[in-house]
Amino acid sequence: MPVPWFLLSLALGRSPVVLSLERLVGSQDAARCSPGLSCHLWDGDVVCLPGSVVSTPGPVLVPTHLQTELVLRCYQETDCDLCVRVAVHLAVHGPWEEPEDEEKFGKVADPELEEPRNASLQAQVVLSFQAYPTARCVLLEVRVPAALVQPGQSVGSVVFDCFEAALGTEVQIWSYTQPRYQKEVNLTLQLPDCRGLEVRDSIQSCWALPWLSVTADGDDVLLVLDVSEEQSFGLSLYWNQVQGPIKPWWHRNLTGPQTITLNHTDIVPCLCVQAWTLEPDSVRTNICPFRKDPRAHRNLWQAARLQLLPPRGWRLDAPCSLPAQATLCWQALGGGPCQPLVPLLPRENVTVNMALEFPLLKGHPNLCVQQVSSWKKLQLQECLWADSLGPLKDDMLLVETRGPQDNRSLCALEPSGCTPLLNRASTRAARLGEQLLQDLRSGQCLQLWDDDLGALWACSMDKYIHQRWVLVWLACLLFAAALFLLLLLKKDHVKGWLRLLKEDVRAGGTARGRAALLLYSADDAGFERLVGALASALCQLPLRVAVDLWSRRELSAQGPLAWFHAQRRQTVQEGGTVVLIFSPGAVALCHEWLQDGAPAPRAHGPHDAFAASLSCVLPDFLQGRAPGRYVGAYFDRLLHRDAVPALFRTVPVFSLPSQLPDFLGTLQGPGAPRPGRLGERAEQVSRALQPALDSCLRSPGTPGTARGMGPEAGDRT
Repeated sequence: MPVPWFLLSLALGRSPVVLSLERLVGSQDAARCSPGLSCHLWDGDVVCLPGSVVSTPGPVLVPTHLQTELVLRCYQETDCDLCVRVAVHLAVHGPWEEPEDEEKFGKVADPELEEPRNASLQAQVVLSFQAYPTARCVLLEVRVPAALVQPGQSVGSVVFDCFEAALGTEVQIWSYTQPRYQKEVNLTLQLPDCRGLEVRDSIQSCWALPWLSVTADGDDVLLVLDVSEEQSFGLSLYWNQVQGPIKPWWHRNLTGPQTITLNHTDIVPCLCVQAWTLEPDSVRTNICPFRKDPRAHRNLWQAARLQLLPPRGWRLDAPCSLPAQATLCWQALGGGPCQPLVPLLPRENVTVNMALEFPLLKGHPNLCVQQVSSWKKLQLQECLWADSLGPLKDDMLLVETRGPQDNRSLCALEPSGCTPLLNRASTRAARLGEQLLQDLRSGQCLQLWDDDLGALWACSMDKYIHQRWVLVWLACLLFAAALFLLLLLKKDHVKGWLRLLKEDVRAGGTARGRAALLLYSADDAGFERLVGALASALCQLPLRVAVDLWSRRELSAQGPLAWFHAQRRQTVQEGGTVVLIFSPGAVALCHEWLQDGAPAPRAHGPHDAFAASLSCVLPDFLQGRAPGRYVGAYFDRLLHRDAVPALFRTVPVFSLPSQLPDFLGTLQGPGAPRPGRLGERAEQVSRALQPALDSCLRSPGTPGTARGMGPEAGDRT
């Protein structure tokens, strides 16, 4: 059973992470300083002109860093705007020189005539604030008394209240002095939206945002939006990529409460949801609910693909960023793990959707790329040259390692490790060490990589394998000749043995069971469960059952008509039976085809194989090919026998479960068990069907509509 998706509320009400903000009354800006400092805020905004950096004439005040705090500026109790409070921290900067006379002649004789070394400092500090679509600059005058002036020391801070900004926007703040003595300090801040703040009752733009929850329905994920019937809003699903801009996936303008269905395979960690009301300058709520979900991370690795970019480039394509490293490895023809080429070719961090280069001289089909996740687990491996250079080759990879003073060592990479060529080990590389060295010296090996640290060579092993196989083939020919002579001498015994073998094969084929293809109309969920119960019970007889309920992935990939053609062909070739299960919906479809020659325009699901199959089933009945290939069936109390169109009653039509023994006997054909055993099996199938049949009779289902509103119903952008 899949791990249930956690319930996530995007509502604007209180939650464990919301923040309660301080309220400022009125629209007047203000400034205040830390103890000991005096400050003044100029009236009105000023022009933002930083100017060039000038040299300091002496000790000066400069901003060192910025701090921000979110507050509410309120005009009435329920009419507030989000506001950014900025604190600028100041320090003394610049040269600190001793007076020349004091250096030359020592201290002044009369202390009363000595002026104090420290003097008060004054600075004009500019705060620049940008948040689309507004920009502001304010000027603060700050004075520091002489007692606080110490070179290189912080003197305190000045606080400005405040810059108004829209919820969810990105703001940039700079601070510098006039004139400017150093590079300005800056800060970029992403403001929260209505979900992260306790502001729903205070900011009017937050009142109309939709209430969105994420929950699970089997393997599907449901986005449930709870809004009033007449309210219109926009909903967007997008991939929030770390590298580059966000990538839209699906967008709709909707009205009223909605339920959007997503397939669980579409869920990845960077899939985010954005919702907003269809009004000018409305607040947009963004949430990325799947960042920490294990199944979303598994889907991301399954969606990742390695792509070869000629001549020696490659790229990892994925919808989200992946914390991974990549390295080259050597995949031997005989299987086994791919051997990483480390430390000669170390692992490198990977940036998705960005072209990377292999440090190679030549490509080779046995060279593969390994993707290792941040927790050292192998996630992806692909041999990129297999398509262009053919299948894996039986080549031996020789690793040359170069050390100081031109010291070199040569070994062959095998599953057990790197084996020195001149070795007494029992491995293949050790046995053929002399020959491989000779091939390397004569230039018969392909050089794949060369560096100051070493080199890689691929040497073909085909000629050595051919020499060994010559002896094997001679031995096989001698054995075949001896066996042929023995069969000639014992031909009577051989005939008896073949007769027994043929009987065993026939018995085995009967035991495996005949094929049965079930076709039905998906009237509702209850009827689908009833058909599923019948198919599961038939598999226990044994019968090899095919039904579209168990082949949804193939149906989606091939289409209902192609899937039906393939299953029907296989069933008929194996001597099986196609079972038409009639229901009110199936009878209606048949009448439409028989009366008009084509189905009436109505919505069929993407997995409705019955509707697609009628174009092939009806010609079989009309041309007399149906007997022996088809049977009909309907369920007691759900349909009367007379409701089945007369054309389809040219083949046996059984009522289930009342006529189960005859139905099972027809499906199993000549290999059916004796009547007593057949009755026992019919009783087993009847017990399996009864709960689903009773449920279907008690609560006939109605077609659902939620799935039609999901991304599958429209184009993905």
